[in-house]
Parts: sequence; C-alpha cells; structure tokens
Amino acid sequence: MPLSPESKDVIAATLPAVGAAIGDITPLFYSKMFAAHPELERDLFNRGNQKQGEQQKALAGSIAAFATLQLDPDPARVEAILSRIAHKHASLGIKPDEYWIVHKHLFEAIVEILGDAVTPEVAKAWDELYWLMADTLISMEADLYRAAGVETGDVWRTVRVADRVHQSADTVSFVLTSLDGSPLPIFRPGQYLSVGVHLPDGARQIRQYSLSSAPAKGDWRITVKRVLQTTTADGTVLPAGEVSNFLYNNVFEGDELQVTTPFGDLVLIEDETPILLASAGIGCTPMIGMLDHLAGVGDKRPVAVLHADRSVASHAHRRELETLAEKIPSAQLYRWYEDLGNREPLETIRIGRADISDLPLDPKTQAYLCGPLPFMLSLREALIERNVPAENIHYEVFGPDSWAPAS
Repeated sequence: MPLSPESKDVIAATLPAVGAAIGDITPLFYSKMFAAHPELERDLFNRGNQKQGEQQKALAGSIAAFATLQLDPDPARVEAILSRIAHKHASLGIKPDEYWIVHKHLFEAIVEILGDAVTPEVAKAWDELYWLMADTLISMEADLYRAAGVETGDVWRTVRVADRVHQSADTVSFVLTSLDGSPLPIFRPGQYLSVGVHLPDGARQIRQYSLSSAPAKGDWRITVKRVLQTTTADGTVLPAGEVSNFLYNNVFEGDELQVTTPFGDLVLIEDETPILLASAGIGCTPMIGMLDHLAGVGDKRPVAVLHADRSVASHAHRRELETLAEKIPSAQLYRWYEDLGNREPLETIRIGRADISDLPLDPKTQAYLCGPLPFMLSLREALIERNVPAENIHYEVFGPDSWAPAS
C-alpha cells in the first residue's frame, strides 16, 4: 500500500531535514537499542561493522532510499532494495517482534536529534513510512521462510565439517554435511548461508558466507578468508575479522557448526542470454558456485568469466576456476593481477586492474558482480558504457549494503 496523501506531503517536506540528520540518528538509535538489549549487539549484530560505522551507513541509506522512492515511485527499485534486506534478515532468523524493538529506539533517536521539529503530524507520517517498510519486509521474509520450509525465524541447524581445504594462504573452504548423512536442502547458485560461532568472550557472532559449489551435490561448501588487522593509508586501523579468524584457526574435519538455511537474491537468471561472472578477491566464491552449476548442467550460453586479484598466490580457487571454465565450451576466462611476479602477461592473464574495454561483450549480457565496492562500481560503469542495461547488472556486497546505484 502506498503512503497516504497526507503523510506523503509531510515526508516530502521533512525528508531534507531527516536526511541531513540521519547520520546522527542511526548511531544514536543503535546506542539506545544496545543499551536496552545488549544481547542483540553480543549475539546478532556484527560488532565489527558497528565499530566501523558500516551498519549505521547501510541503515541510513536504506531509510533515505525507501522514503525517496515513496515520493517518486519506482516499484522495481523498491523491490530490489527490500529483497536484499529481506534475504539478509531471513538468513539471521529475524522475527516480526524485532521490528517493534527497532521502532521504539529509532523513533526515540529521531525525537532526540530533531527535537521540537517532530510534531505529532511529522511523527505520524514517519511512523506510517516505517511500518510500510517494516510490514513489507515482514511479508517478504514470511515468504522466504515458507519457501524454505521452515517456521518463522527457525533457520538454524547443526552440520558437520566433512572436509577442510586451503584455497590460498589466507583462505580455507569447508565442506558441510548433515549429522545423519541425509542430503542438505537445495539452494540456488549464488546464495549464501549464515554461520554462528561462540567466541571466547561469550558472544555469539554471525557472518554470511557464499556457497562456493553447485547445489546438486547434497552437501554445502563455504569458503572463508581470514581478515587480518590492517592499517589504511590515512592511519585508520581496521580490526581483524572475529569470525573469519575463529573459523580459520579453530574449525577442522569432524567439528560441528551452527549454520542457517541458504538465502540470497544474487542468483542466476535462467534464460538464454549471455552471462558475465565478474569477481575480485574473495568475491570469487558465489561465482565459483555459479560456474560449477553451469558446468554441471551443460549450459550452452556464452559465459565470460572475469577475476581480479592482488597476485596469483592470493587468488583463492584459482585452479578450480580454470578447471570449471574449461568444462564449458563457450566460456572465456580473463584474469588480472596487480602483481604477476616473474610471469609474463598473456592475452587472458593481464597485469593491473580489470579492464573490459577491449573484451567482446553482448549488450544483452546478464552480469553478476562480487568484490570490493570500488571494483564493482568501476565495472558497473564500464558495462553501462558498453550498452549493458543497468537492470542486467546484479551484485553481491559482503557486509552491509551501502552501495545503492540509482540507475
């Protein structure tokens, strides 16, 4: 249901002020919510993203985008934004009651930041907007739970690690099987699952990992790159990944893990159009799963596979990528490395950053991107310049989705 005309007018009048203050509202909201519900910060939300402010940016961006799209309706854009959020929520087992917790503390933060500007009329309009967004997400998540064959929020299961394989020095894959040997539920190529681990300080932290194999095998495979502490050029210290390092250092064959049913909206479109699978770094994982599926079913579509990495040594699943591409007669594999060592560049193995300007590209191509934001933004721009429609460009962001291209 659209916003009421009265609320739409109020939102239009107040959106500039709320938008200007949203960067102050969202941190205060999280502070209030975690003070009242410390278990949410400890056991549900990503503490690393909270510390770096990424979750706050993503929330601010989604609220502002949703509000803007109520004033200038674009149903496809709304669907894309909310579908991504709904899949992430489903992978965490979010339940409808939790939207009431968010509502309480978000509106307390809005009132505290904006003060007397929040008149009863303004509060009513933004309350209507919030519940329009929340009720839509609740409905979408209910559909996802139903399609997965689970009760609302009941997405967790215990699996056993059947195999552990290093894919690069910092990257390891885990093959997961059911405890009783029965096949695990099917998923769609490109989807992810959540992994929950109990850390030494007692917190239960959750992260999502793409399924890096085809869905026809009866088991699941995820690939984890440990995130080490780094310092940026401006001196900012980026903390080590809590969950990735725990999994890398502590989980081996025979161990059990708590994981969820797979979700995710970056999935292959089943049609006859050409495909481009483009990744950088650990963004290769959903692409490996898609490529494994295409090879397994004997797909006849033209497939261009692009990957960029720092070096040959750091390229996870490097040999597997080559092998899968070789199994698809129509596939073309191109790689870029910032450091080739003592290797000579080739036509399909190049030095530097990914550049598609001289590659053959059908404008009807369905493109799937995964990797760091600068990589995806650059490639998206290059694809649009090559006449690939924006709606044909699909992406996956590892972490809070703060990228929201408008066209």
